[in-house]
Amino acid sequence: MKSDFLTYQAQTSPHPLSLEISHAKGSYVYDTNNNAYLDFIAGVSANTLGHNHPKISEAIKNQVDSYTHVMVYGEFIQKPQVELCKAIAESLPANLSSVYLTNSGTEATEGALKLAKRFTGRTEIIAAKNGYHGNTQGAMSVCGAEEQNRAFRPLIPGIKFIEFNLESDLQKISTNSAAVILETIQGGAGFIEPTNNYLQKVQERCNEVGALLILDEIQTGIGRTGTFWGFENYNCTPDIIVTGKGLGGGMPIGAFIASLEVMSCLKDNPKLGHITTFGGHPVIAAAGLATITELNNSGLIKETLRKEQLIRNYLQHPAIKEIRGKGLMLAAIVETPEIASQIILKCMDKGLLLFWLLFEGKAIRITPPLTISDEEIKKGCDLFLSVLKEVIYTKK
Repeated sequence: MKSDFLTYQAQTSPHPLSLEISHAKGSYVYDTNNNAYLDFIAGVSANTLGHNHPKISEAIKNQVDSYTHVMVYGEFIQKPQVELCKAIAESLPANLSSVYLTNSGTEATEGALKLAKRFTGRTEIIAAKNGYHGNTQGAMSVCGAEEQNRAFRPLIPGIKFIEFNLESDLQKISTNSAAVILETIQGGAGFIEPTNNYLQKVQERCNEVGALLILDEIQTGIGRTGTFWGFENYNCTPDIIVTGKGLGGGMPIGAFIASLEVMSCLKDNPKLGHITTFGGHPVIAAAGLATITELNNSGLIKETLRKEQLIRNYLQHPAIKEIRGKGLMLAAIVETPEIASQIILKCMDKGLLLFWLLFEGKAIRITPPLTISDEEIKKGCDLFLSVLKEVIYTKK
């Protein structure tokens, strides 16, 4: 299987982890040798309720028995789509009531950028250096990481970059700007939180010049940071929200969300201003609705902050310089990228799944499912620390 994997499946890196998966359940992933791996990645923040959650599985099976794809998005009334859009809107301020479902977070980014340009009639987009919003041409254009971008230029014109958390850069937002797009917490850059009411100040500047604020909630949304949406932690309400990852509970989904006034401009002049064949697929929408319903009916979101504190309490070691992030979107920062890689790879060998971040080599991703238990947190942290000590000792 590994030979076929390397031969026939396009690769994204020179050295994939190549773990051959048999099945997954709860907080564990199992390989074909029946080795169990405690999952501190959650599909890169996508498996909100862990693996093979019974309510998500039941929703998927029930929908498959009724119908799967019947029509391109937006023409037929399909109950799973409508109910999911309504559930998303009910989690937001009243003006953010119009939801456009997509297949992924990066597609939601594309839609949000188009929407901002169409509504404002402007072409300039302001984005943050070392931001990450997806990997298609438009989404990549607003990712301020030249090492990633240079091989694919030319990208979309009219993009300007600011430093995240640098207030003096806000003057670059002008009456030429259609929108500012930011991650609520910068992900690939190292799980960097906004400071000193930064997002609120960005919003105020956008209001001054008539630009729209797009917040990328692909990782921070759907309960991961202790509130349903990450921006609820930072005194800010965006004009457009981009989401994905955890919304599908492990299934491929995305959405961009705005007011009805803003979103309506995609309906006409031209008609079909944004279209998708499989966005809002009824089976995926059913999984998304089951995910939201379970989050709303359980105490998982509030528990996220307590579990964050558990991780911070357990992961105490001088070699861990800091732990960044919020809720169960955390990154342990070590001295060098080499140490981070050794820890990640050795932990996998010992049954703990950790991962890297895109632009911060010294970071170790800790984003377990929201359903992870206290005992599993302690087990994972103990294993992390034992490997860390082994790596540091060997280095000395």
